[in-house]
Amino acid sequence: MGNLQTPLSKEEDLLERVERRLGRVCAQQRLGIEKDYEDRFGGRLNFFDPDKWYSLHSLFTHVLKLTGLYWLGIRNTERIEVRRNRINLAPLPAAFDGFTILHLSDLHVDMNLGAMQRMIELIASLEYDICVLTGDFRGRAFGPFEATLLEMARVRSQLSESVYGVLGNHDTVRMLPELEAMGIRMLMNESETIARGNQRIHLAGVDDAHYYRTDNLEKAASGIPPGEFSILLSHTPEIYKRAAFAGFKLFLSGHTHGGQICLPGSIPVTLSSDLPRRMGAGRWSYRTMIGYTSVGAGSSVVPLRFNCPPEITLHHLQCVR
Repeated sequence: MGNLQTPLSKEEDLLERVERRLGRVCAQQRLGIEKDYEDRFGGRLNFFDPDKWYSLHSLFTHVLKLTGLYWLGIRNTERIEVRRNRINLAPLPAAFDGFTILHLSDLHVDMNLGAMQRMIELIASLEYDICVLTGDFRGRAFGPFEATLLEMARVRSQLSESVYGVLGNHDTVRMLPELEAMGIRMLMNESETIARGNQRIHLAGVDDAHYYRTDNLEKAASGIPPGEFSILLSHTPEIYKRAAFAGFKLFLSGHTHGGQICLPGSIPVTLSSDLPRRMGAGRWSYRTMIGYTSVGAGSSVVPLRFNCPPEITLHHLQCVR
């Protein structure tokens, strides 16, 4: 009986643990906004929340059901493409020539079971050195997350030993202990060094910069020596300017879903990020930094896709010759 914790003590333990990782201010901000969000919606879907575009997507759903296209949209979510992005990088250490990163984003696993099964089938045949996950593991941005963790454990069992991730705006920081227990090294405004022989690169990750605004680039880069090659993981590409000026050479993100429901020609009806549309999907560059925005393997709010097929991406790093 002496080992039982009260809800208050559990919350204090969680805050202490997250403070060590995110930093004190970001941890308090993250947990406080999460609680406010849960209290605000009380576990109910709010179709008038402009941040998630629920009302717009709900309208699309009703229209598509009337036109008979709804089931095509569902089938499209399982038509995942494997995209290969070959990147020539002048400062890349020679030992990392050919280094391959499997990039998965916006899985929303608990609302995309068919897509996740298809993704697992595709991953089985791929060769890569590390896997990175750029957030939004959960379907809804509030409520229970047990189903998310169960499905994430199934996905993780099919990945290689080296897996790194960041949280997205749909995720709760309360998922952190279980995700890391699965063998996912979560980067909470932190970095890791990856070595090959006597050469190395650095992989940094920041917490959600879109809704929670708990990203801290200075803390994430604090362990990276000046001038050494570094990659940044962020759920959203919105911080691309700060990332470039902070010296990162490669920036991997997701969040936008490429619009998810697009007009012909992959023209998004809307993007849930404040950035140039050319950065809303695929490869782009800003100053000396190369960026890539994944359209994601899952779907959000509604399990539909049009003119925007889901993806998993292999980034092949190459030295400039």
